[in-house]
Amino acid sequence: GFCTNLLLSQIPEHILAQTNNKTEIVCELKKEHAGVYWYRWSQERQNFEFLIFSNPLGKAMYGANISQDKFSVHGASSHTSYSLHISHLHTSDNGTYYCSISQSSQLLLGSGTRLGVVDVLPLPPKTTQAPLSKKPVRCVTKSKAAGKKGACSPLVWVPLAATVLVLLLSLVPTTYRLHRLRRRLWLRVHRQ
Repeated sequence: GFCTNLLLSQIPEHILAQTNNKTEIVCELKKEHAGVYWYRWSQERQNFEFLIFSNPLGKAMYGANISQDKFSVHGASSHTSYSLHISHLHTSDNGTYYCSISQSSQLLLGSGTRLGVVDVLPLPPKTTQAPLSKKPVRCVTKSKAAGKKGACSPLVWVPLAATVLVLLLSLVPTTYRLHRLRRRLWLRVHRQ
């Protein structure tokens, strides 16, 4: 039987690769083991296929009709990390790949890595920018206004404008009174 286990983890979870390129799947083991099996689940063919077994000495055993040019396994010196290398990618390589170890008459499976092979990789989404305004802008943005102590903030210019207006209006009667006083003074001087 097969069962998933926390003893194994795979990186990455998903791979999207281009035809004729190569890719790599890493299997991390929580403890040293006698070797790692690699399997592929094909959704299209609905089968679980044995690919390759690799032991810590680097010896490999391949499944039926599995190309040694296509699949290879490289193990770390710690024997707790194995990576499956797949070259000459083709759409027939699509599937979910599992690393596996044998323990107590069971095959413990890794978390799985889904590989998708396409002829052309999709382009990343374009970032759109807002069109630049041709009108000159007098006000600065809020963050800049805060740095300039509210240069365009209505909280600043509305009270200032109101104060200036009140001062101007209060000058009108004062100016009128001064004008009348001056005229009276002028008339008195000329009468005498």
